[in-house]
Amino acid sequence: MPTRYCVKEWQESGSGRQMCTARPGWQTMSFKQAPYKSSMYKINIHLVDVLEVNVEERYVRVEPAATMGQLTATLVPLGWTLPVLPEMDDLTVGGLVMGTGIETSSHKFGLFQHICLAYEIVLSDGSIVTCSKESDPDLFYSIPWSYGTLGFLLSVKIQIIPALKYVKLEYEPVTSLKEACEVFQRQTFQKDDNQFVEGLMFSKEQGVIMTGNMTSTAEEHLVNRIGRWYKPWFFKHVQTKFNGEPRTEYIPLRDYYHRHTRSYFWEVQDIISFGNHPLFRLLLGWMMPPKVSLLKLTQIPAIKKQYEQKHVIQDLLVPIEHLRDSILKFDKAVQVYPLWLCPFKLKPEPGLVNSRTTKEEMYVDVGVYGVPKVANFKPVETTRDIEEFVRKVKGYQMLYADTYTTRTEFRKMFNHSLYDEVRTRLRCKEAFPEIYDKVKKNYKAVASEL
Repeated sequence: MPTRYCVKEWQESGSGRQMCTARPGWQTMSFKQAPYKSSMYKINIHLVDVLEVNVEERYVRVEPAATMGQLTATLVPLGWTLPVLPEMDDLTVGGLVMGTGIETSSHKFGLFQHICLAYEIVLSDGSIVTCSKESDPDLFYSIPWSYGTLGFLLSVKIQIIPALKYVKLEYEPVTSLKEACEVFQRQTFQKDDNQFVEGLMFSKEQGVIMTGNMTSTAEEHLVNRIGRWYKPWFFKHVQTKFNGEPRTEYIPLRDYYHRHTRSYFWEVQDIISFGNHPLFRLLLGWMMPPKVSLLKLTQIPAIKKQYEQKHVIQDLLVPIEHLRDSILKFDKAVQVYPLWLCPFKLKPEPGLVNSRTTKEEMYVDVGVYGVPKVANFKPVETTRDIEEFVRKVKGYQMLYADTYTTRTEFRKMFNHSLYDEVRTRLRCKEAFPEIYDKVKKNYKAVASEL
């Protein structure tokens, strides 16, 4: 049944419960569960297609459950790509719009929301509207990060740009935190020279900064088809650059985009410790990675509890001038390595997340994924400490991960002024919960710690 009619049925039922999508929590890429769904009115939405590729006007129109893997498989053979294309194959357009998305080209183009041209959504009264910067800017700027609390997404119109066959990737090892920050910032601000910028820190003092540019030709002996099943995990491959391995290579474009998929960055090493062994890769590497949905669906309570208490997964978005302090903070708080570093620009546009000034600002996503090595790791206390640090430096926390903020703290981090106005105008209060009520992590646990 079309989404608008499902919403009409909700209205006819008396509107006693707020609405959410019927997609089970185990189907999402986030390891976080979605307990709020059990008490809400579920709307079935199964929209998975690429609807249109318009090369004359340079856009693609897709449905919300279309994935990054689908888009690269569709666009790259046609000679096109997205300006910002997040790494994981199974990330959906809807998740990247209603949540957020980032890629190593974000220092040039911004977050995923900044390459979106228009959104088609079903509102709480069952009507369908298409909004853009021109047609309804308030709604357009309020949708990113809103987590389905303004309406149900039907399609997204996204900018596309020409694609070339390879990415020429250059690796620059660094051997001190000072050098890492200097090199990372220098390469980030050379926007005209670097289409892609990424850093992996393997310890507080040791890392590799990578810069890349698309190219149509390659030196054959330097081509690395890193996406093949028998190849080393990408982060392990990067580590070899300390040992005199070639520091320039050419990676096929689609392999580059999905370079972290086979190992989910480095999370798979904690699930299948021998997964990067050459023999395993050769014989069984084609099976990798296990689907996050399968892992969540088959997770027994004991493992779920262990995961929540002994594991951290966070993306913290901080101004680039606070990169050094952020690495030191996370080293002290969790000692999880590698750390992922990805620069991005924030524009002075309306919405929940924007630059704190009247001009563009450069931020960096510090990705923390793994098992903490510090003694006496306490998930609530440690996460709240990190959240406080991020608020103090005027940063943001990606909301797919656990957040232990109070409602007041959450509203201090995210600018709700326009969002609140739009919710009032569209009469969302009865139809949808607020963002905080969908993303908060067990507020009773938070309260007990305060």
